[in-house]
Amino acid sequence: MSSETMDAAPQLVPLNAIFSTDFVEILVPVTTANTMNEVAGAVAEHVEGKRVRAQPYPKVVIHKGRKVPGDMTVAEAGFAPLDHVTVEYDTSGAPS
Repeated sequence: MSSETMDAAPQLVPLNAIFSTDFVEILVPVTTANTMNEVAGAVAEHVEGKRVRAQPYPKVVIHKGRKVPGDMTVAEAGFAPLDHVTVEYDTSGAPS
């Protein structure tokens, strides 16, 4: 990433998102500076505890079939406006 890109002010990137088992796709405004943890929280805010039961697990963003690291920003992940993401509960550390 060039220093020119890193020095730029955060840009709005609206994302199409589905949270866990929800059936409604929502449009969530995030910025290029938001981390995946923040994106997951922004998506969950509209759904968790409303249409989807809240669970005690961390959330992960999935884009084009890959889990995106929680500390990666929208810019670093290369998300474009209106890209589709899914937010799921990460139950990999849950007891079996």
